[in-house]
Amino acid sequence: MNPICKLFNIKYPIIQAGMVWCSGWKLASAVSNAGGLGIIGAGSMYPEVLRTHIQKCKNATDKPFGVNIPLLYPNIQEIIDIVIEEEVKIVFSSAGNPATWTKTLKERGIIVVHVIANTKFALKAEEAGVDAIVAEGFEAGGHNGREETTTLCLIPMIKAAVNIPVIAAGGIGSGQAMLATFALGADAVQVGSAFAVAEESSAHPEFKHKIIAAAEGDTKLAMKKLVPVRLLKNEFADAISIAEAEGADRSRLMELLGRAKAKLGMFEGDMKNGELEIGQVSAMLKEIRPAKAILEEIWSDFKLAVQKIDHLQGELDL
Repeated sequence: MNPICKLFNIKYPIIQAGMVWCSGWKLASAVSNAGGLGIIGAGSMYPEVLRTHIQKCKNATDKPFGVNIPLLYPNIQEIIDIVIEEEVKIVFSSAGNPATWTKTLKERGIIVVHVIANTKFALKAEEAGVDAIVAEGFEAGGHNGREETTTLCLIPMIKAAVNIPVIAAGGIGSGQAMLATFALGADAVQVGSAFAVAEESSAHPEFKHKIIAAAEGDTKLAMKKLVPVRLLKNEFADAISIAEAEGADRSRLMELLGRAKAKLGMFEGDMKNGELEIGQVSAMLKEIRPAKAILEEIWSDFKLAVQKIDHLQGELDL
């Protein structure tokens, strides 16, 4: 049995990423009900809002689901307490040191997965005792690794370095991409951008339409002097790009970033002045569909791609 399916007790080794302003209880429960693992993104939620989303997700699905927790958030203790109180079974941690909270969570019987973008932090996560890691390549939307290592380079390096299951992320929106990561050693995939445009995603409709209208080259990694983030081009992203070209320091970038820019764009629908976080795979996304249809297409195309490889093996007399 696939190690990730066994770990989470899910049907398909497909995980929906915990995305700020996109992944509330509706999306998480829809993905879980379809046989994948849905994730509530706590990064854009006040503690009591998160509690509500967890409770609603429990009512909407009897399947496993998880919560993504960015560890650098100031109210992290309150978030951890709520996850424990609400008996969440799976936590995906990110943006911080996994050693700080992994033991606490695992002592409560919670499965812990940590998101990394390089070998150094993969080893630290394994040492901290996590059950699996998400290896996220440079193509991914949202916050990203400073090394700019692509998924196809990252996965085999991480797989060779650790002895726990590896979940591939970054640029994965199709069954063909899923198979490519499996060929490199991945045990499952985490899909973000493709689910950001799902009907159940809490992203603003204007943001969803801008994603599916995106073309190749319409995203760019920005703000490396702060926390690297992949953005969809708009007036805000252009202002950041100009400032960086002029040598802006951290304080200037912080001034441009301001407050709640991601909420302004992704949740409230300001396509000019908001921060629009999305991955390179956005150029491949063409329609808004139910999460179930997205997941089933990825799995169906994955199986077809496996069959094509089998056929190719025969053609090449391998």
